[in-house]
Amino acid sequence: MATYVNNLRLKEIATGDESGTWGTSTNTNLELVGEALGYGTEALTTNADTQTITMADGAADEVRALYLKITGALDSNCTITLAPNTVKKVWIIENATTDSGSSGPYSIIISQGSGANVTIGNSKVSVIYTDGAGGSAAVVDALTDLVVTDSLQVAGPTLTVGDAAAEDTKLLFDGNAKDFYVGLDDSVDSLVVGVGSAVGTNSILTLTDDSVTVGDGTAVDAKIVYDGNAKDFYIGLDDGTDTLVVGEGSTVGTNPILTLTDDSVTIGDGAAVDTKIVYDGNAQDFYIGLDDSADDLVIGLGSTVGTTPAVTIDEDQKVVFPAAHVTVGDGTAEDTALIYNGNAQDYYIGLDDSADDLIIGLGSSVGTTPIISMDEDQHISLQATKRLYLDGFGNTYIRESAADVISLTTGGTDRWKIDASGHLLSVADDNYDLGAAGASRPRDVFFGTSLSIGDNPAGSGTLRLQKNFGIFTRNNANDANKVVISENTITGNDTLDIGDNGKWSAMRFHVSTANVMELTATAINLNKAVTMNNAAIKMTGLATSDPGVAGQLWNDSNDVKISAG
Repeated sequence: MATYVNNLRLKEIATGDESGTWGTSTNTNLELVGEALGYGTEALTTNADTQTITMADGAADEVRALYLKITGALDSNCTITLAPNTVKKVWIIENATTDSGSSGPYSIIISQGSGANVTIGNSKVSVIYTDGAGGSAAVVDALTDLVVTDSLQVAGPTLTVGDAAAEDTKLLFDGNAKDFYVGLDDSVDSLVVGVGSAVGTNSILTLTDDSVTVGDGTAVDAKIVYDGNAKDFYIGLDDGTDTLVVGEGSTVGTNPILTLTDDSVTIGDGAAVDTKIVYDGNAQDFYIGLDDSADDLVIGLGSTVGTTPAVTIDEDQKVVFPAAHVTVGDGTAEDTALIYNGNAQDYYIGLDDSADDLIIGLGSSVGTTPIISMDEDQHISLQATKRLYLDGFGNTYIRESAADVISLTTGGTDRWKIDASGHLLSVADDNYDLGAAGASRPRDVFFGTSLSIGDNPAGSGTLRLQKNFGIFTRNNANDANKVVISENTITGNDTLDIGDNGKWSAMRFHVSTANVMELTATAINLNKAVTMNNAAIKMTGLATSDPGVAGQLWNDSNDVKISAG
């Protein structure tokens, strides 16, 4: 009697059976062997949770194929049992099922008995084998611990390591002296490149969903080295100084270009060379650099430090703007300012864009607490009540003391003011006069060449003089006053004196350019004819005898006579 106990369920003819017809059975077996080397499909029952696929005895059956494609629509994962459970066979199985709803796609679970199973994800292909152990039969992933002796090529765009289970997955590089791995540390959800074979230990590079970490926290330098043809560069952690360094070469800490600590960024390594940051523009380059020969920090045009500087700061913190122009702002409708941030007070120089005014003010907000303003008409405004000092913030200043009133203060005391009507006032009593009596008024008023009284040259005014006034001029030696007109200067109270206090040799009265009369200490000389109408002349102090001087008057017993000489 024929049996089918082999792994392909071929017909095994018993001895002496099928005499004359065994060729037919043998040909069928050969066809089934060919089927076992080929490709087949198996459709699952729609939405099946479990399904048993049994290989037919001695008859064509696609489940016998080496490459088996599983199809059908599922609404959950489906366990497929390969029967009989005594078959020992290799399969390449593809999960080509579809989602019958909207929650998939789903996996298929390949089983044979109570032993291990293999899960194949949707659209995935696995190579498995069954051990045919009967009720305890197991399904095994045939590529577990696969070793490729030479090279392995993945022609498609994706190589997936792992099956989404909660376990570490890795690519291990088994070296002669040292091993390395690239692996998923499933416990922390990070991709790790490290030394050794255990994922998460001796990590060199760790990637998470939002970070890349170089190093493993041990007390060693960690770095990325750029191995150039002529020159190497590195980015590394100098663990001895806790600094991040960008430098030349491959040894962290040597030839640093850029050094970062927790609160500083250092450019250069202290060598006697220029260090710089160059901004490589399409049409123009710019740099920020240290001109080591001059010990200056320079911002300039180009890429060579020290050439075409725009701003220079020296070791004394002096700032120089060698460029022809310094522009603050970009022309947009906003305030721009230079702010001086002081310990107790801030100040600014800024453009109040809404008012189109240049302002110097207190604070840091342009337009608030202004001190001096200049508008688009180049008018300059000193804010109300603010003082313009003339002695370095001493006691002498000009200010607007009230609305439209200008005050002049000297010695800390308000002296003069000009009111809204243009009057010049003495602050002592707010009178409109100049030089009235009182210690608070000026006692001396000096004029360079002339004094005009009245609103215009054709007008007239009043000059009021105090008691004991005097009008003086200086003598030729400029060492004494000569009286012109005075009261009480020469002869006493209530007298008006017109010269002479002993400083004049003569007084002359002129009409046009003619000397009409001359007075000296001893004579009155009349140089023109004298006309008198109904007038009397009284003369006293005349000589009572002929003086013998031609033309001189003398009193002869109350008769006035003229001496003939």
